Amino acid sequence: MGKRADFLAANRGRRAPMPGFVLLVRERGDGDPAMRIGITVTKKIGGAVIRNRMKRRFRVLARELLPVHGVAGADHVLIGRAEGVERDFALLRGELEKALGKILTRPEGQGRPPRRKGASPATTNHAKRPSPSDAPAARHLPASGEE
Repeated sequence: MGKRADFLAANRGRRAPMPGFVLLVRERGDGDPAMRIGITVTKKIGGAVIRNRMKRRFRVLARELLPVHGVAGADHVLIGRAEGVERDFALLRGELEKALGKILTRPEGQGRPPRRKGASPATTNHAKRPSPSDAPAARHLPASGEE
């Protein structure tokens, strides 16, 4: 996976959050049984050395576990979390196995519900502001001396 659109599409798939990472899985439905892997670690996690170490660890885990536990014909995305930086490798392996197990038991479409733009109507005050056309017509008051 190399295109941003692939990562965004995977974001609409199934997700399994774990302490060290978030796993996203989305079946492509293109008839190709190949499993693709994408790894992303943001700068919030740390500098380049830390991010690259985390990505190397994720690559090793993916090579080891995806052929056995992965979903054929799907995109798998690992998003690194700050808790995963110094996490024990065996613990990460166990978490990835658990996350893949969760994904396999969850039906497609059970990912995160789509986000709505803006705030929730329950939390905002949607009182209608009067428009200029709703304002009462201006009255003509007689000037002094006029009747």
